[in-house]
Amino acid sequence: MSAASAEKGEDHSPEHLKTPLESVLTNLWDEPVSIQGLRRLTGGAAAQTWIFTALSSRSEQALILRRGHDASQFGGALSKSAEAKVIGAAFDAGVPAPEIITELQTGDGLGEGFLMRAIAGETLPQKIIKDPRYAQAREEMAGQCGDILAAIHAVPLDALSGLHHALAADQIEFYLKAYRSYQQALPVFEYAFRWLAEHIPSCTEETLVHGDFRNGNLMVGEDGIRAVLDWELSHIGDPMEDLGWLCVNSWRFGRIDKPVGGFGDRASLYKAYERASSREVDPVAVKFWELFGVLKWGVICLYQCDMHLSGRERSLERVAIGRRVSECELDILDLLRGE
Repeated sequence: MSAASAEKGEDHSPEHLKTPLESVLTNLWDEPVSIQGLRRLTGGAAAQTWIFTALSSRSEQALILRRGHDASQFGGALSKSAEAKVIGAAFDAGVPAPEIITELQTGDGLGEGFLMRAIAGETLPQKIIKDPRYAQAREEMAGQCGDILAAIHAVPLDALSGLHHALAADQIEFYLKAYRSYQQALPVFEYAFRWLAEHIPSCTEETLVHGDFRNGNLMVGEDGIRAVLDWELSHIGDPMEDLGWLCVNSWRFGRIDKPVGGFGDRASLYKAYERASSREVDPVAVKFWELFGVLKWGVICLYQCDMHLSGRERSLERVAIGRRVSECELDILDLLRGE
């Protein structure tokens, strides 16, 4: 069987995963465990997310399996082992994050990954910002984001040993090098890179940064945000980065009048964050990181398109994402108006 066939065949089939999963949980809970309803929630990328019910004589639990490494994640995602450790540290510090059940071991036959508790709710941004079911939640979510980000930024750094540092200058250099590699002459991007390099804000305190805190990575119920997901871009850096990324126009999903994720306003976000963190929000720094976030997303769009054009992975979805570069150019111009 070829590598491609294996990728599409047994490695991704529920039948291939069921027995080793039952074995892992049987050993963990010291009683027989059976798996039901195993199905994959994500497709296309190397990293996989599966949901299932684990049944034993004492309990019935909804669990999530995260396995593999997302090689398509631009900028270098954490290994699943490292991601599990970050999620565990956040959970222990009181952040609404999934509870890690166990990390997979070499002999488990499942590859690299971890098991965590499933949390009921909605993650699709269009439903979150439009469905009447979440009308009350939307009223509270900007403030909840402030509270949650304050909790993330308070996670003790000594619980995050080995997590890499990524400050502004390092990230600008990384994305500029990536941008140059695509050989696309985009004057707006060129100017934005120069502006960012000349306006790096001071970072007086480095904290845990989620790295992808936005609408789409939040599990939401009618009561508001229930959990923060997708921690694979976590690093140590400027806490204002998370606030800026949350406000990037692309994550408003058409509700440009609601700068916080398409559901809230900056004042509510900042007020809640300052109250919960005792750290003053620097709007200038947040604007810097919002602009950087738009540019970063623009470079990722170029990367997605290059994956298709180079023949490395032909994909209509990648081409469609590549076309969004023009949206990023407009957002950059809007943010730099008057500068």
